[in-house]
Amino acid sequence: MKGGLASLLAAACRLALEGPRPHLVVLLTADEEHASLGMDHAVREVEADLAVVCEPTSLAVMPAHKGFVWVQAVFEGRAAHGSLPSEGIDAIRHAALFVSELDRYAEALGRRSPHPLLGFGSIHTGTIAGGTAPSVYPNRCEVQLECRTMPGTEADEVLAELDAILDAVRRREPALRGSIRVALARPGTEVAVDSRVVTGLLDACRAKRLPAEVKGMTAWVDAAYLNEAGIPAVCFGPGSTAQAHTADEWIEISEIRSCAEVLEAFARSLAGLSLESGAG
Repeated sequence: MKGGLASLLAAACRLALEGPRPHLVVLLTADEEHASLGMDHAVREVEADLAVVCEPTSLAVMPAHKGFVWVQAVFEGRAAHGSLPSEGIDAIRHAALFVSELDRYAEALGRRSPHPLLGFGSIHTGTIAGGTAPSVYPNRCEVQLECRTMPGTEADEVLAELDAILDAVRRREPALRGSIRVALARPGTEVAVDSRVVTGLLDACRAKRLPAEVKGMTAWVDAAYLNEAGIPAVCFGPGSTAQAHTADEWIEISEIRSCAEVLEAFARSLAGLSLESGAG
């Protein structure tokens, strides 16, 4: 995000120094990687006609992004000495039976109608924990799942589908005692590709002799809060998501400069000026 912040601050600085000064809000928020407390508060305080979120998109305009649902699955067994199989109930084994069924669910997601920009939803096992010692039947196992969802998919829908899978496993394994719940969910959202914010950014890219590309954002971003608040928001910024959270994050400096120029040109167009005007 530092590259995106540099671009938008540079664009805002040029507009402030040279004019015009459209009614522009530079909004910097915290906590996007956890509970989005910053944006959650900001959308209650800020009004806007549209927004550009400077997440790394390699300078493609991204009007749609996936959501996610974190699901906690808990399996209860019965602790017993490893030499007494008739007394113990293996919670980890029961968790494994459930997790193995998720392959079929993932395949079913891939057979649904694809989103034109985002493709398909997905599911994976994030963490699994259970057991106390090799010689003891584990009495508890906890599995954390993440489902990446399409715009319009509700967390309750995902939970109901996973509940059905758990019920099917339970019918085959009557001793299984398991439950699932939604731990955290964020919606996928989108704005129309012919919306003002999308077409305006594409025009600004062309004016700066950059590729005018529309793609989908696979990650979840704070744009969801803006869209749900009625502020059409897209992602556009320097750098690639593939570099995020790696040991050696980097962004081409030229992309940071180009992003600032496009943002400046776009803001000038909103003020009624030609896309070719300004510092460039």
